[in-house]
Amino acid sequence: MYTGKSAIITGSTSGIGLGIATKFAQLGCNIVLNGFGDKAEIDKSIKELKDLGVGVVYSPADMTKPDEIRGMVDLCYKEFKSVDILVNNAGIQHVAKIEDFSEEKWDQILAINLSSSFHSIKAALKYMRQSKFGRIINVASAHALVASEHKAAYCSAKHGLIGLTKVVALETALENITCNAICPGWVLTPLVEKQIAQSAKEKNISIEQAKINLLAEKQPSLAFVTPEEIGEMAAYIASDAARQVRGSIFSIDGGWVST
Repeated sequence: MYTGKSAIITGSTSGIGLGIATKFAQLGCNIVLNGFGDKAEIDKSIKELKDLGVGVVYSPADMTKPDEIRGMVDLCYKEFKSVDILVNNAGIQHVAKIEDFSEEKWDQILAINLSSSFHSIKAALKYMRQSKFGRIINVASAHALVASEHKAAYCSAKHGLIGLTKVVALETALENITCNAICPGWVLTPLVEKQIAQSAKEKNISIEQAKINLLAEKQPSLAFVTPEEIGEMAAYIASDAARQVRGSIFSIDGGWVST
């Protein structure tokens, strides 16, 4: 069912997003890659995806700019004649006590982690309705279900993303368009590696010890979730078998929210 379909994955130049993009490309989907990063690394990812035998285009759309988000969705339709799968994965993090939390960072995190999904879904729905098919997957977080200190903006945005997921699911309930969310626990992405490095520096411990501490605090399995595992979950949600999976929240967190 995937061959010839198109998938937009935001924040897909590394980490979770690239893992999801790779899985959909392996299944035969044409890919719109999006995100920031080193040009050589992005070019390498594009080549590796194309080597899987699918079409790949890159959109540098800034997820804080609605016009650029709409342009990314239009690019997908222009290149591949459909917008079949939308994976909202782009995200950033900032850690600080509320009284010290930068208002600029608050606005930026809400824009990228929540508002960008609204804008991309709004733009994609017209194309999905045109083809009578659509799969929308919002990559939220364990922090969409439980909170942690010093992450006011991130937790607020991810909780909001769950609400958005449910509303879109209800508004498309009579169509062959679904909207669901994936809530990963700790994944060893560049974003998390930055947090680990910061913790190691602050506590004067090794990177490896900081990793162990991070997992032990939240993730009972004591193992990181992998981008490949999340890609497999996304592939299921986008499949025909999940046609009646609507507004559902898929935790993949090593037991985090079970504690």
